[in-house]
Amino acid sequence: MRRPVTPGNEASSGFPLPDAVLADLMRDTGASVGMLYLLPPTERVLRLALVGGVSGRIAAPWARIPVEAAIPVADAVRDRRPLWLGSQEDIARRYPRVGIVLPYDFKLATAPITSKGTVWGGIVLLWPIWHPSDHSTADQVRLQACCRRAAAILHQAAESGQALQAPEEPRVLPAPHHRETDPVQGAAALAFTARLPVGCCALDLDGRLTFINAAGADLVGAPPGPLLGQRPWEVLPWLHDPMFEDRYRAALVSRQPTSFTARRPPDTWLRFQLYPDDSGISVHISPADTGQADAEHDLRQPAESIGATALYHLTHLATALAEAASVHDVVELAADQIVPAFGPKALALLTVKEGRLCVTGHRGYGAELMARFDAVPMTSDTPAVRAITTATAAFFPTFADLKKAYPPAVHQDSMASWAFLPLIVSGRPVGSLVLAYDRPRIFPPTERALLTSLAGLITQALDRARLYDAKHALAHSLQTGLLPRTLAHVPGLETAARYRPAGHGIDIGGDFYDLIPCPNGTAVVAIGDVQGHDTSAAALMGQVRTAVRAYATAGSSPGDVLARTNRLLTDLDTGLFASCLIAHLDLPHHRARLATAGHPPALLRHLGGPTSIVRLPPDLLLGIDPDTDYPTTDIPLSPGTVLALYTDGLVEAPGIDIDDATTALAHRLTVTETQNLEVLADSLLDHAEQSAPRNDDIALLLVRPHA
Repeated sequence: MRRPVTPGNEASSGFPLPDAVLADLMRDTGASVGMLYLLPPTERVLRLALVGGVSGRIAAPWARIPVEAAIPVADAVRDRRPLWLGSQEDIARRYPRVGIVLPYDFKLATAPITSKGTVWGGIVLLWPIWHPSDHSTADQVRLQACCRRAAAILHQAAESGQALQAPEEPRVLPAPHHRETDPVQGAAALAFTARLPVGCCALDLDGRLTFINAAGADLVGAPPGPLLGQRPWEVLPWLHDPMFEDRYRAALVSRQPTSFTARRPPDTWLRFQLYPDDSGISVHISPADTGQADAEHDLRQPAESIGATALYHLTHLATALAEAASVHDVVELAADQIVPAFGPKALALLTVKEGRLCVTGHRGYGAELMARFDAVPMTSDTPAVRAITTATAAFFPTFADLKKAYPPAVHQDSMASWAFLPLIVSGRPVGSLVLAYDRPRIFPPTERALLTSLAGLITQALDRARLYDAKHALAHSLQTGLLPRTLAHVPGLETAARYRPAGHGIDIGGDFYDLIPCPNGTAVVAIGDVQGHDTSAAALMGQVRTAVRAYATAGSSPGDVLARTNRLLTDLDTGLFASCLIAHLDLPHHRARLATAGHPPALLRHLGGPTSIVRLPPDLLLGIDPDTDYPTTDIPLSPGTVLALYTDGLVEAPGIDIDDATTALAHRLTVTETQNLEVLADSLLDHAEQSAPRNDDIALLLVRPHA
């Protein structure tokens, strides 16, 4: 996507793109909002250069958009094709991030600015929801023509040596003047508003007050002078409620009238009605009687939760969901945060499994009721299933509405309103989110869009989590499959083994242990650690363990077993290394022969005495030098003595000397007053976890010969 830059022109000033490029397009298509982005030559970030129809403050979240982002204009630029979105629900479902910041009803189109294989940027247009339901062919032609016009200007600038640079701040197109105002008519209009017994005022596209009549100033309780040029919600403390700013944003973006009520202290209720156009917003202010104010206030409670406060809740939930790893985490986060933050009294999250819709999590509903709706076939006709199969959210303000859509429906809960939201990602059904409210809910378009965004975030988090769970299950299955399910029984030998993964991500460890019965009352114990934490390390661990078992069963000494395994590992040329310690236990003669390949030393707890560290001659790890010899050391192994073999995860931790950690582990083995090897193994693991955070897997093998 990098375009040519003439040598030596890098320091030249940026070439300003004419405002008319975007202004003409907005006028010709009737778009309420327009944004033109530029893609600097060496960047992968779209920068907003021109914006019309809204203030720079509203456009600020979209001032810089990474080309890889899941944003409509970024998709259009990457795919080099136009994109048309016909409703806010469609926008919220496909682009939750857009729905979070702009939860209002509008339509959107975007197209890339390209020429001769070069992408220069992109254009975004927004229309009111009452714009023709399908973007007209004429609008498409005009948008494409504008992109070609902009591309030609940008290409010509680059060819002439003018480096095109996006401005640090986007230029905001001035509001259009529909016609010159006749001074006489202007004076008459001013006199007319002065005589009105109700208040009226005007806001520009930036939300600043440009006019207020005397009645309006009296109603809001402030003189006109200090108000002019200010945003009302910033200078009138009782309008600091996010509702005012949210309604202003809604009117400006959707180009639809909207209203709300607010209480001016101590007890004066005022009704504000907002009427937008492409130059600003006219506001009608009138007293609201107590009954009307109460009704308005009750009706605005749901809407209040979709103002700035709800956006903060949604942003917080989005951040939390981004950190959720498993499906369980996603379900718990969604249930814990949606119910208190977004108003429903009950929630059920259902996921598709093997042709059925299963209850994965719920809040506010009893287990008995959830059991009735669990594992419903996807062929059944229920609101939750239909939401998935049609990929369309369904909202029912009353049970009568639900009954009308689903005649067999039975009122089984105490709720008054319901929302059924499909969870679909890339055309694949994931599940359905059911929200229930204990009071009638009218579900205005803005709230529907916000809830659709909410469902989109949960869908993406669930899809990631299901993949994580599948990988984690595969990793766990592979790991456990490569380790012995149970240790072999050897007469006269007591054993205990533990394996504990590091617990981070889905890494597969390369730690292993084994117990191999041999002839004449002998046995071999082995423990090792292959470098790495992935499937390659696990696969190599399985090969090393198999080789050790084969060579040990053939009667080779520990040193020979390591030497042969080392040659095998170097022949495989995997680029991975492994440590290993092998002990041949001669139980009839109470002796043990040990050899090590760079592995942590074994510990020997004597019966009734201290624990010693079995220091062996150090040797190279397996897989480095095929000609390495591994000497074998003979030690006594009296009945009742505990031999402990372990991997470095038990003693290694950041900031701790490994020799000190090994000594501390030996001390713990000495002072733990138990003869039960299972309890002793757990005690050693607890000691490791309490001493310092562990970042590696741990394998532990304890053996004790009997008399």
